[in-house]
Amino acid sequence: MAKFSEIINKDKPVLVDFFATWCGPCKMMEPMLRQLKERVGDKASIIKIDVDKNPQLATQLQVRGVPTLILYKNGRVQWRASGVQQIDFLQNLIEQNRNGDS
Repeated sequence: MAKFSEIINKDKPVLVDFFATWCGPCKMMEPMLRQLKERVGDKASIIKIDVDKNPQLATQLQVRGVPTLILYKNGRVQWRASGVQQIDFLQNLIEQNRNGDS
């Protein structure tokens, strides 16, 4: 838990993908997130958290469905959604939060 807090308290955006290995839509998101990471490079971090291996964190953050994506900056939630998201949308979201003062 402390490590998670450390990761999301960065000045650059951190996109967290809460997923499960048995989840079909999560499997769809995996190559999309790899492509997103190639696009954004060091501008943002993208981490994956398996809700079955981290149930306490999922419960604490009220993750009720997978995939759930949460964008953090400086430890604060900037955006959150469940379900498959488009790469272009996520890239624009990261760009907006990278430059914003939120």
